[in-house]
Amino acid sequence: MSSLHLEVKQMIIDALDLEDLDVTEIDDSEPLFVDGLGLDSIDALEIGLALQKRYGIKLKADSEETRQHFASVNALVALIQSQAERK
Repeated sequence: MSSLHLEVKQMIIDALDLEDLDVTEIDDSEPLFVDGLGLDSIDALEIGLALQKRYGIKLKADSEETRQHFASVNALVALIQSQAERK
């Protein structure tokens, strides 16, 4: 597990006030919504704001591409890495 994976998991925990959850309890490939963590659209907005604040990444709320980025921790890490490479 990379430090970026840990960072993203901690960002999710912090953004959503999930104090009772530890980074080790979030599976990198587990879905963040529906199954897995069971997050909802409000949680997605909070994560989106945290991504924008921490990494300068702006996402379109209603795009299919954004839904793919929010599929799992692995997908968010890939997004952050691809954005970093563009800079």
